[in-house]
Amino acid sequence: MKKLSAAAHHIEGQPMFKVLARVQEMERQGRDIVHFEIGDPDFDTMPNIVAAACKSLREGETHYTSSMGLHEMRVASCDATAASRRFRPGVEQVLITPGANIIVYYAVRCLVDPGDEVIVPDPCFPTYLSVLRFCGVKPVGVRLREENEFRMNPADIRAAITDRTRLIIINSPQNPTGALMKPHEIDEVFDMAREHDVYLLSDEIYSRMVYDDEHRFYSPSMRDQCRERTIVANGFSKAFAMTGWRLGCAIGPEDVIEKMGLLLETTSSCVPPFIQRAGIEAIRGSQEGVRAMMAEYRTRRDRLVDGLNGLPGVRCLRPGGAFYVFPNITGAGMDEHTFAQVMLEEAGVAVLPGSNFGPGGAGFVRLCYATSLHNIEEGLARMRRRLEHRKGH
Repeated sequence: MKKLSAAAHHIEGQPMFKVLARVQEMERQGRDIVHFEIGDPDFDTMPNIVAAACKSLREGETHYTSSMGLHEMRVASCDATAASRRFRPGVEQVLITPGANIIVYYAVRCLVDPGDEVIVPDPCFPTYLSVLRFCGVKPVGVRLREENEFRMNPADIRAAITDRTRLIIINSPQNPTGALMKPHEIDEVFDMAREHDVYLLSDEIYSRMVYDDEHRFYSPSMRDQCRERTIVANGFSKAFAMTGWRLGCAIGPEDVIEKMGLLLETTSSCVPPFIQRAGIEAIRGSQEGVRAMMAEYRTRRDRLVDGLNGLPGVRCLRPGGAFYVFPNITGAGMDEHTFAQVMLEEAGVAVLPGSNFGPGGAGFVRLCYATSLHNIEEGLARMRRRLEHRKGH
């Protein structure tokens, strides 16, 4: 009898795309929806980046290239790392990938055996859980607490480590909360990883999206220069508004990167060279567009947080990075699923239940402010009307 593999039944995907599909169906039926559900920048990719890809296409760069990535792209990644993280990795430590998502799979598949454990934040980016369960690995969640500004607490990580732990995943700035860990906390996590001789995967996709003036971005890779145990996952989707390009970069110990590269070679062959030329321009070209986007995101964040804190039964911390807010909605008299459903069906506002990101998200919802100030104001007004109406009844 034909059947799917056991692993296939553990693929969970990303819940935000399921919500997006529902929203788009409602829009096809004529509903007007304010989008807060998907982490996709509303800015266009900068023209100089698009031009670099077009030039590459016109020059015939439409064939296979190295599975590890164009040499020029890997060198540009080394240069960017030297500028942002104060160390320069070797080119052999760099792998150019089809998006940053896949780095999680490559790392887990190359470092962790079925039955082993991986420590993750709870709530977390859903890809972590889907990858781990597909690979037969046990995710061990470390609860992120509102009273700790959703920062991953090193003491909680230590309590979660067992003799089956093979990898710790951290994400700062974090999805879904926007939390930014403090440098001393990241140092503590690195020291723990060294003490227990486990790998540390640092998801740094939002590393350029830090708004807190008194805190600079900090990476555990600064401790071992990605030569001992740290693997950095990064990409171009968020800060450069390149979600559709699917371009990522992994930096890690040479032996780990070599195996991850072979897995990429097996599954994808290579990242298209014209996409990589766009990435080189993103890194080496003018950063004015990036700075302008970050300034706009900061303005949006502040308006959204202030507005949410003015809604009945809602309270919201001001996150230090990324482009998400994670308000507590328990005071509204609904659980997170009911709240999200009411806002979508009755108010025309799409948000995500916090528990889509793990049990630690119960009582919260996630909103992404990759949308205009006009939409933010409209969304807040619709939410206020709905909450006041329910309160009145």
